[in-house]
Amino acid sequence: MRIGYMRRSTREQPTTLATQREALEADGCVRIFEDTISGAKSKRPGLDAALDYVRPGDRLVVTRLDRLGRTRVDTLNTMDALRLRGIVVECHHPRLDTSDPAGRLVMAVLADLAEWERDVLIERTREGLAQARKQGKTGGRPPKLDAQQRANVVTMREAGITRKEVAKTFGVSPATIRRIEQAWADANMG
Repeated sequence: MRIGYMRRSTREQPTTLATQREALEADGCVRIFEDTISGAKSKRPGLDAALDYVRPGDRLVVTRLDRLGRTRVDTLNTMDALRLRGIVVECHHPRLDTSDPAGRLVMAVLADLAEWERDVLIERTREGLAQARKQGKTGGRPPKLDAQQRANVVTMREAGITRKEVAKTFGVSPATIRRIEQAWADANMG
């Protein structure tokens, strides 16, 4: 039986899952498990369910090898554990499977390359952020309230107005009001 597994990182476009699903269905997968979670997360309930579901003689099909594991070691351990259970791992891009030694070797090399690519991307991102900070740029969304509005929030809260009422006044969530209060408390400690 052909069992599919697909994963979309939280940063990726929603169409990624649809594209993976189409490919897995076209490849004859009778059951498809999915996750929408970063590959760096160790808890992937969809993958865990797929690994529990597959039986000896089945094929676990993924569209890309990086869908299967967080790291090279994780990917290789998953593939090896499945091989020992009599389950073949099949990858669409490039088209490979672990049913023979050559396929296992190529998949191991690809797992190494995927981890290297991820490490390079992380390093480039860190370098870019460090360069932006040197230039005085900060990341993230701009504050919802300006400095005067944030001061007014603190004053209103000190006057006993509820977080919910203050949030409604400024058109923001109570969580935003709580963060403003926390930032003010952190800045004025000591």
